[in-house]
Amino acid sequence: MTPETDPTIEKIWHDLMTYGESEKEKRYRNIFRMFPTQNKCKWCNLPFDHPLSPILHLVFNKHPAKYNPQFCNVCEDFAQKFQGGAEVEMTMLFADIRGSTSLAEKMDNVAFKNLIDRFYQITTNVLIDCDAIIDKLVGDEVTAFFVPGMAGEEYTARAVEAAEEILRQTGHTDSDGPWAPVGIGVHTGVAYIGAVGSSGGMVDITALGDAVNVAARLASMAQAGEILLSRETVEGAALDAGRMEQRMLALKGKSEPFEAYVKGVG
Repeated sequence: MTPETDPTIEKIWHDLMTYGESEKEKRYRNIFRMFPTQNKCKWCNLPFDHPLSPILHLVFNKHPAKYNPQFCNVCEDFAQKFQGGAEVEMTMLFADIRGSTSLAEKMDNVAFKNLIDRFYQITTNVLIDCDAIIDKLVGDEVTAFFVPGMAGEEYTARAVEAAEEILRQTGHTDSDGPWAPVGIGVHTGVAYIGAVGSSGGMVDITALGDAVNVAARLASMAQAGEILLSRETVEGAALDAGRMEQRMLALKGKSEPFEAYVKGVG
């Protein structure tokens, strides 16, 4: 069950997620992506702590939001004005450091904090480069959504490419092994995406629904160095299922075994 949405607002979100932003906003996003930093507006990519951030804030009249530190003021205003959302097909990616509790026990607090920061930094850069909507950086996990309005018609293939690049950049193709053991789940399906929160206060842009839960559960079952893909993702990315290992998984909340495919990175 999804939240009720005003039909006008629902159309705004559906069109935005399906067909994309204005040319002006696309230019902003492309400009801001050139400034590498972990702390960016999750919607337009405005950098918050880059050495040139103060100049960008003045030039574009954008700055950190009043309520939600993940947004700039302009994007927060949009989310507050158009609270609601729409159901659209998208591809969801969850990347998780496997065995992070054991890792933390073997490292001092500062070293573990630096590892998580590094993981956030590389995944943020990869996902921004692939035009994903980064949902959350929390604990040992990163979540992101790929929609046609942002990532283009090949949004599912781009999600798989992002998953592969995350494994590469965390060292899963290195002879010495990964510096962070990461497992990834990717699923394609219909989910509700939009702005949720309190009127005139804290808002967030996120996706909700069973499809999101499936992606999260696939990630939780992926071993280090594995990408678990649903059949919908394999088909959407035009991958050859016959060349991948198939697994039938018992996912929480699913009465029937769930068909998944294992993809590594070479």
